[in-house]
Amino acid sequence: MRQALALAEQALYVPSPNPRVGCVIVRDAQVIGRGATQAVGGHHAEVMALTDMRAHGLSAEGATVYITLEPCSHHGRTPPCVDALIAARPDRVVFAHFDPNPSVAGRGMRALRERGIEVSVGVCADLALELNPGFVSRMTRGVPYVWMKVATSLDGRTALPNGVSQWITGPQARTDGHHWRARSCVVLTGIGTVRTDNPKLNVRHVVTQRQPRRAVIDPGFDIAEDAAMIDGNEVLIFTATQRPDKAARLAARNVQVILVPEGVPTPERPRARVDMQAMMQWLAAHDTNEVHVEAGSGLNGALLAADCVDELLIYMAPMLLGEGKGMAQVPALTHLEDAHKFEFIDVRQIGADVRMRVRVTDHWRALMKSIHLPQSA
Repeated sequence: MRQALALAEQALYVPSPNPRVGCVIVRDAQVIGRGATQAVGGHHAEVMALTDMRAHGLSAEGATVYITLEPCSHHGRTPPCVDALIAARPDRVVFAHFDPNPSVAGRGMRALRERGIEVSVGVCADLALELNPGFVSRMTRGVPYVWMKVATSLDGRTALPNGVSQWITGPQARTDGHHWRARSCVVLTGIGTVRTDNPKLNVRHVVTQRQPRRAVIDPGFDIAEDAAMIDGNEVLIFTATQRPDKAARLAARNVQVILVPEGVPTPERPRARVDMQAMMQWLAAHDTNEVHVEAGSGLNGALLAADCVDELLIYMAPMLLGEGKGMAQVPALTHLEDAHKFEFIDVRQIGADVRMRVRVTDHWRALMKSIHLPQSA
């Protein structure tokens, strides 16, 4: 199973919005087939492993098949993988966890067992979930899995008072950040960052055959039409303001404008706002598994307040900046129990900097629970 997980990880940037899946076929203690899910429309891991096996003139009869996800049992862009496994007649199929897709969700296991194939479930389930938290989240919560990337000093500053932030962290940390961009479906920022930095937000420091979509939260629909990210590749703009003429001009340049206002402006709240939860639901409905946020403290705070963040990806540089901008604008607290709480899941040195991953515990536990069905399901 760990070999199958390694195959899935090697394809980390490839199959979205499909899950990353690896498959290994073993007979007589020898690996006879390997495969990973291909780009959308291509073969899934099981078919790739069976094809690899047959290319060497071998058969799956009497073999054990290890898969990082329950084999699909429905017709999507490709035929059901469970049918290919049944036709190959292995003795046993082992998969890490159930597929939370309602079209599968135990049906793959039942189909195999009905044909006399032994099935085991739950091997390295936690490691398999690490590869596909967004797919599981989209299927079970109706929203993507969201991590927020922040580059900060030791004293928690992300920019100087004048807005200068390039570069707090070193080149190795920036390259690692592009890895996280590459594995996401959408890179999300706010209009403030677009105005200040005019970023492209594409993947440049790692090799990938698939660029994630880029998105901007722009309540007033103020984005400049010559912004660097409007380059002909797909861009999403989430706004609370209608400007049909501007939207039509940008549509001709592959920009989609999505109106998601948060209520009606009032004298107390005169500025239009974007409904963060509605935006995340729209993204999930449009095949978005994982969202990588690179934004300023204002948007970071708004996403946290709306409970739209599952994980923080913090790169900390060994420097002190003193006065400056913080990681997120959050309201002042009078009680510690009201604080946003996370758990550390990984801390490691990246070049001269330290990368910390901290996760919202309750969100992760809910995902873990969703991939375990009763064996009798």
